[in-house]
Amino acid sequence: MTTSEQPPQPENPPTPEGFSAPEGLPKAEFAFPGPLRDQLVAAILDGSKTSTTGLVIDYEHEGEALPEVGSRSVVVDSEDRPVGIIEVTGVRVVPLAEVDLAHALDEGEGYADVAAWRAGHERFWHSAEMRAALDDPGFTVDDTTPAVLERFRLVTDLRL
Repeated sequence: MTTSEQPPQPENPPTPEGFSAPEGLPKAEFAFPGPLRDQLVAAILDGSKTSTTGLVIDYEHEGEALPEVGSRSVVVDSEDRPVGIIEVTGVRVVPLAEVDLAHALDEGEGYADVAAWRAGHERFWHSAEMRAALDDPGFTVDDTTPAVLERFRLVTDLRL
């Protein structure tokens, strides 16, 4: 299909009930809807966030495959509106203790060192929201917890 044959796009962004990802791509949801997601999405869109960290246990719980280099997904904001398309450029699975400074800095959240990065992420992973999402009220991480270190690039800003 050529560009001129593309179906017209809706004037209003899709709502959560009517979400339709551009190009049939899966959604990329960073954190939970709210201030943290808004901060992370803004950092992706301004280019300061080019990495993210997930937990293998979260992928397993959701029945999702780990990200693959070259795969693309649609970043959604807290209102579930598509705002960008990212492409995975690298994936590593390492114990949490092996997260390096370059990865922590590339998350674009303002961490100056790995210890601050780890403390911030532990607050998130030990939050009531995350524990509820994992159906485990006592969930905790430690140095051996397998972490998914994903690198990506913004390929399209859908706000334009």
